[in-house]
Amino acid sequence: MTERRAVVIGSGFGGLAAAIRLRARGYGVTVLEALDQPGGRARVFKRDGYTFDAGPTVITAPYLIDELFALLGRDPRDYFELVSIDPFYRIVFHDGSTFDYSGDEERLLAEIERLSPADVDGYRRLAKHAERIFDVGYTQLADRPFHRLTQMLRVLPDMVRLGSQRSVYDTVARYIKDDRLRQALTFEPLLVGGSPFRTTSIYLLIHWLERKWGVHFARGGTTSIVNALVALLADAGAEVRMNAAAEEIVVRDGRVAGVRIAGGEVVEAEVVVSNADPTFTYSQLLPPSARPRHDDRRLRRGRQSMGLFVGYFGAARTWPELVHHTIVLGPRYEPLLDDIFRRRVLADDFSMYVHAPTRTDPSLAPPGHETFYVLSPVPNAVSGVNWDAEREPYFDRLLASLETRLIPGLGEAITTRFSMTPLEFARDLNSPDGAAFGPEPLLTQSAWFRYHNKSPDVAGLYFVGAGTHPGAGVPGVLNSAKVLDRLLG
Repeated sequence: MTERRAVVIGSGFGGLAAAIRLRARGYGVTVLEALDQPGGRARVFKRDGYTFDAGPTVITAPYLIDELFALLGRDPRDYFELVSIDPFYRIVFHDGSTFDYSGDEERLLAEIERLSPADVDGYRRLAKHAERIFDVGYTQLADRPFHRLTQMLRVLPDMVRLGSQRSVYDTVARYIKDDRLRQALTFEPLLVGGSPFRTTSIYLLIHWLERKWGVHFARGGTTSIVNALVALLADAGAEVRMNAAAEEIVVRDGRVAGVRIAGGEVVEAEVVVSNADPTFTYSQLLPPSARPRHDDRRLRRGRQSMGLFVGYFGAARTWPELVHHTIVLGPRYEPLLDDIFRRRVLADDFSMYVHAPTRTDPSLAPPGHETFYVLSPVPNAVSGVNWDAEREPYFDRLLASLETRLIPGLGEAITTRFSMTPLEFARDLNSPDGAAFGPEPLLTQSAWFRYHNKSPDVAGLYFVGAGTHPGAGVPGVLNSAKVLDRLLG
């Protein structure tokens, strides 16, 4: 029998997971990556002896990665090593107080009591609510297809019962009174591209997911997981091609026939899985005649997530007092998020996530040095911010704030620096509007309302990654490949 052929466009976590699941089903698999290295948002930058993960640095639900190796009869421990992070995050508030969020309930309750004794019981009730949301929104729905309206209607009563029409912030505020704790317990939607004031409370499941499985980091950086998945595919006989940008999904008689890449070669396939953004895929890789349900007008109606400014820098000394993940909050919370998501203006103030991986793995920097990146949510490219002009001044303000609030002596120790803005997300990652996480995770852009994992326009075309169900974040994109598995039957 002739081997069934599949092509996967993009080698991010979703694309690599899809390729592994296809290979486990017996497909001959070719992964096409436009860049010169795998990973997509999870690629790596190496500069002046420092190793910088480009994007995702928080690994949760590691069982989803283990599953991929088990499908092909391999042991993930032969390919990479995960390290548990404790605390998960340290939150630094504008008034100088701090909050360490960990998976140990006794320590977590003690931290809450230290800031606001009156909120301890409220947190217990909130955690139970988050667990109930997790039991429906994750356990029952995260790896289930949502390409039929009936699938959405079946779960609607549960979603209403759990208050999914309310935002994350509104739900947390029902249980927690201290303003600092409200911020500490609602920032997580920003990790998947949403404002806690706009994102459906379904995303409170992230809190319980972290409580259940912990927060982890891969020794050698997130890129070591990417490299492990690529090695797994090679061991299983699949092909991963770099510098192979998809230019067209070839359609014959309403069905995929392959993918044409730069230079004109057509890689034939009966199944095409796009890990590229669905808006980009429909608008740039398919002719209008092949996508009647996704015409340009409909594609423009979608609202993309916010953008990110990511500043990478290395320093010629260490700060042992730092933790691996730190959230540094600015003087404004809701007004700043309103500037980013609604008004789409670049504010003078900011909040930051600081990644200090050498706290866990010193090999990521030269001896006695520290590797960092600082990430700040900003408006996406619809804002019209001139990042060519704003890039360095904005970076300077972030670094100055870090030196004052978190990393004393930073300025004189920096040896290398560079950055990514919405410009690079649009140019290098084909992200519409330079968005960092695909469509914003609003209730009206979740589950059935999000881009479907199975194209209604073209037979044999499927989607994985942040833009489709269940959404952004490493667990989300890995679960999108499980949805693909179910759709293939």
